[in-house]
Amino acid sequence: MAVLKRLLIVLGLAVTPLLIGLLFTYDIIKIEWISFMEIQPSFIAQEAPLPLPARSVPIQGAAYIPELGAPPNPVPADAASLERGKTQFEINCVICHGATGKGNGPFAAFLVEKKPPSLLEGRPLTLSDGEIFMTITNGVGKMPSLKENLPTPEMRWDVVNYVRSLQKGP
Repeated sequence: MAVLKRLLIVLGLAVTPLLIGLLFTYDIIKIEWISFMEIQPSFIAQEAPLPLPARSVPIQGAAYIPELGAPPNPVPADAASLERGKTQFEINCVICHGATGKGNGPFAAFLVEKKPPSLLEGRPLTLSDGEIFMTITNGVGKMPSLKENLPTPEMRWDVVNYVRSLQKGP
C-alpha cells in the first residue's frame, strides 16, 4: 500500500507540470510574452499609421512645422525637378486631374459628387507653393493624402514645381 501511495505521488508530481504546460500551450491561460509581434506598436492593413512622436523630425529633415504655416519651396524648379515632378504627376495625379491638369482625368468621370478641380484656373492659381505641398501631403476634401505614394518631401516639391509649370502654360 505504501508503494502505491508513493507511486501516485510521483506520478502526480510528474503530470502536474505537463498539465500546467498544456494550459498555456492551448491558450486557456493567456500570457503576453514580449516577443509576440501583436503587442508591439504597429498598425494593421487599412489602418492609419501610428502618429509620429511629438517634436520628432524625419531623417531627411522637417517637411513642414505645423505652427509655422505653409512651408516655403526649398526645391528649385530646374529641368531635373520638373522632369521628376512630371513623372510623379503622371503616376499619381493624372488619373483624377488629367495630363494637362484640367481635372478631366480618366477617373474623374466616376467622381460624381465632387469632381477634381482644374489646376489651371480658380483657387489653385492663388495657392502658395507651400499650400499646394500641404494639399498633396495631407489631402483635402475627397483628395486623399499622397504621403505614402510620394514618401519624401522632395518628391512632393517636384510635383509642386511641375504643377506650377503647367499653370504657366507651354
